[in-house]
Amino acid sequence: MPNPFRRLLPIILACALPLAVAHAADPATPPFEEGKDYVRLSTPVPTDTPGKIEVIEMFWYGCPHCFDLEPSVREWLKHKPDNVAFVRIPVAFGASWELGARAYYAAEALGVLDRIHEPLFEAMHQHKLKDEDDLAAFFAEHGVDQDAFRKAYSSFQTETQLRRGNQLAQRYGVRGVPAVIVNGKYDVRSPRMFEVVDFLIVQEAAAPGG
Repeated sequence: MPNPFRRLLPIILACALPLAVAHAADPATPPFEEGKDYVRLSTPVPTDTPGKIEVIEMFWYGCPHCFDLEPSVREWLKHKPDNVAFVRIPVAFGASWELGARAYYAAEALGVLDRIHEPLFEAMHQHKLKDEDDLAAFFAEHGVDQDAFRKAYSSFQTETQLRRGNQLAQRYGVRGVPAVIVNGKYDVRSPRMFEVVDFLIVQEAAAPGG
C-alpha cells in the first residue's frame, strides 16, 4: 500500500533548516537518529552482493509516492559510490500489484529495463495500464515484440522472481512502499531518504569487515 508517511514531507522539510543549524553547532551529534530516521531490523537479512553495501528499493509502479521518489532515485544513482550495489524489487502485495511487477521482470529478462522503467512508471500513472494487453501494447510502442513480452511476462523465471520479491518484503517487514533497505540491516524512514542512505553507507563502510 502507498506509504502515508510521504504526506508529511512538506512539514518535515520546513523543520530541516533549524535541525541542520543545531547539528552544525554540535558536529559530534550524528545527523540522523536510529529509531527516527531509520530502524535497525531485529533480524538482519543476508544480502546477495558480497563485497558490496546493498541498497534495496521496494516499490510499486502504481504507487504515487514511489513515482514521486523516482527522480530522487535517478539523481542519487548518478553519484552512487562504487562500493554500493543498488537493487530494485517490485513488490506485489495484492493481485492488482502483480501487473507492474511482472512487467518489470519481463523487461529485465528481455534486456530493456533501462529504457522501459521510467516510461513505464509514467504510463502507469498517466494512462492507467490495466491488464496484460495494455502492457503488451506499451512494450510494442517501445520496440519490444508483443509475443516475446507475453512469454516473459508469464515465464517461470518471472513467477520465481515475483515470489522471491514478496518473500524478501516479508523478511524485511515491509508493509508499505516505497521502502529502502540498507545492507539488509536498516529500514530508512525519513523524507530525507537518500541523505540517510548515504549516512548509513558511510557507517557500514567504516564497520569491521565493511
